[in-house]
Amino acid sequence: MSNIAVIIGPDNEGSKIRMKETAEAAERVGGIELKFVDSEQSFVNIVEQCKGAVVILPTGHNKELVPLAEKLGTLKLVQTFSAGTDYIDKAALAELGVDVSNNGGANAVAVAEHAIGLMFSTNRKLDVQIQSVKDGTWMKGVEGDRAEFHTLVGKRIGIVGLGRIGSRVAKRLAGWECELVFHDVVEHDDEYIAATGATQVDFDELVSTCDIITLHVPHDRVTEHMMSDREFAMMKSTAILINTCRGPVVDENALIRALEAKEIFAAGLDVTEVEPIEADNPLPTMENVVVTPHLATRAIESEWNSAQFTMDNVGRVVRGEGADWIVKPV
Repeated sequence: MSNIAVIIGPDNEGSKIRMKETAEAAERVGGIELKFVDSEQSFVNIVEQCKGAVVILPTGHNKELVPLAEKLGTLKLVQTFSAGTDYIDKAALAELGVDVSNNGGANAVAVAEHAIGLMFSTNRKLDVQIQSVKDGTWMKGVEGDRAEFHTLVGKRIGIVGLGRIGSRVAKRLAGWECELVFHDVVEHDDEYIAATGATQVDFDELVSTCDIITLHVPHDRVTEHMMSDREFAMMKSTAILINTCRGPVVDENALIRALEAKEIFAAGLDVTEVEPIEADNPLPTMENVVVTPHLATRAIESEWNSAQFTMDNVGRVVRGEGADWIVKPV
C-alpha cells in the first residue's frame, strides 16, 4: 500500500506552520510520506499532485473531496484536523470505500474549558463587567438585580453528549460542587460514566430540570435544531444554554424568541448558525448573551495534539491497520 498522505489547503502562513508541525509528528510516527498541495490551484493540478494518496487531510471546507476520491482511486481515508466533519459528504465517500475520521479529541480540553468559561461568564455577567471598566464607567455599567448573579455551587448542570468533550466538562466541574447529569444516544460503559461523576437521565428530564444545559454533540440530521421552541418552553426561566459544538444544533430564531420572552435567562455561544454572524443578528447585543467567535479550540495545545493525533491515525492506515475515530454517515 502507498504511504502518501496529502494536506490540502491554501498556501499561506497558517498552512506552512501546520505543515511543519504535522511533518514533525509524521516523522515521529515513521513510514509516512507527507505532502502539501495548494487548494487554490486548478482541480486538474490538485488531482495530479495527489496521485497515489491513501489519506487526504483537508484544512478547510473543501468541496472537491468526493470528485477527488473518484479520480484518485487509491484513497482510503479523509482525516480532519478538526472535531467536526459535518461539512464532508461522508455518505458519498463511503460509497467509494473511503472513511472519514475526526481528530480524536485533540481539542477536547480547550473546548471543555471554554464551555465552563461561558457558564461562569453568563452567570456573573463577566463580559459586561470587563466592558464597563474598558468604557471607563467602572461598576456603573453593570446592571441587573443581585439575583441575576450566581455561583455554580448547587446548580444542576446537564451535559448533552458525554463524549470526549462532554466527559471533560464533567470531570473539570467535579470540584465546583455542582450536580452533574447527562444524556447521550451513545452507550458508555459503567466505568467511563463513573469517572465523570455524572448521572444519566433522559433528554426531557435534563432539559426541564437543569440550571445550565451544555451541548456537546455532532451536527447531523438527528441533532439539527435539537434545541428549539419545544425545548426552550420546557427549560426553567432561570436556565442558561451553552453551545460550543455546532450552531445548527440550536434553532437560533427559537433561541432569540425564548430570550426575548424570558423563557430562559441567558445563553453562552461559541457557535452560530451563520458564521461569521450576520451584522443584524441580535444575539451579540442581547442582555445576558455572551458570544465568542468559534474559537473555543484556540489553544496551542490543540494544534500540537491535532498534528500528532492525525499522524498517528495516518500511520495506522499506511500500515494497513484500521483507522480510529471514524465518523459514520448519519
